[in-house]
Amino acid sequence: MTQTLEARHEPITQFSVFMENKLGRLHDLIRVFSQNNVHVMAMTILDTTDSAILRIIVDDHERAGSILKKHGFLYSETPVLVLEMNSGNDIHRALCALLEAEINIHYTYSFITRPRDRCALALSLEDPDVAAHALQHSGFHILTRGDITR
Repeated sequence: MTQTLEARHEPITQFSVFMENKLGRLHDLIRVFSQNNVHVMAMTILDTTDSAILRIIVDDHERAGSILKKHGFLYSETPVLVLEMNSGNDIHRALCALLEAEINIHYTYSFITRPRDRCALALSLEDPDVAAHALQHSGFHILTRGDITR
């Protein structure tokens, strides 16, 4: 797949997929992604009694959106900041940078597939632009959509 210049600089978007808390529903979605060559890069699930919210980052955002629509999954899209780290030990340094910039973290989850063989952490933040600046100033690399597109 050829990356456009635009994709190389776009922020990473997560899908928040609203699903019935029903046996096999997650399997159905991941199976359809797999059949369509969409790779799951990161995911986390917030579970409630009746429903679940799957937060998921994939390598082909456009194709994933089409699949979700075609198969009737309700979802929203949200940009997230994805922080690349050399190791898990960098978490403390990243949190210090965010604390110093007074950035509130809403939630975070780690990547399954490691872009460029490094650790990566998805962050939902109060002010992603200020956070990105603070983290970059501390020597971190912020991933873009082009970094995770296959």
